Amino acid sequence: MSNNDIVAGFDDEKDDSLKIRLQKVDSVDGCLVLYLTGYIDTYNSNFFQKRVTRAVESGFTKLIFNCGGLNYVSSTGIGSFTAFLKAVKPRGGDLVLLEIQPKVYEVFQLLGFSQFFNIKDNLNEAVDFFNSDGKSGSTDVFPKIFQCPICGKKLKATKSGRFRCSECKTILAIDNSGQVFLG
Repeated sequence: MSNNDIVAGFDDEKDDSLKIRLQKVDSVDGCLVLYLTGYIDTYNSNFFQKRVTRAVESGFTKLIFNCGGLNYVSSTGIGSFTAFLKAVKPRGGDLVLLEIQPKVYEVFQLLGFSQFFNIKDNLNEAVDFFNSDGKSGSTDVFPKIFQCPICGKKLKATKSGRFRCSECKTILAIDNSGQVFLG
């Protein structure tokens, strides 16, 4: 199934610096996965915003951005994600970010935006988030397996609090909902 089959006219415009592949999530109404490959900066953020806005206007308000192939996001790019959040929230939607590369996560962290976005480790967690109407069930959050946002080492937290990565020695904090932060 092509992008245009999911969202009419989605591929009418192209940008070599950012590729977007769509996948509909049949088990959740209005849910769409956007696989991002490349980078988002001042020059292509308008293209990015137009594409995602087209998806939102087509009725997709539960957006999952798979950022595994995204190797750079500028502050303008992060502003785009904020705009999407503002667009879907009044329509009963939300957005989830997945597989954020350590360098990209660091930009979110430094600008203070990591706390505004739902960041999950994989597609199943993102779909579960939408199936539970956006409520993170804190009863079974711990123990939580996650990757260090700096070095990528798999770590396990048995409870919320602050601790140090065993590989790169970065100080990390994890809150009651399982969100991981620097410091």
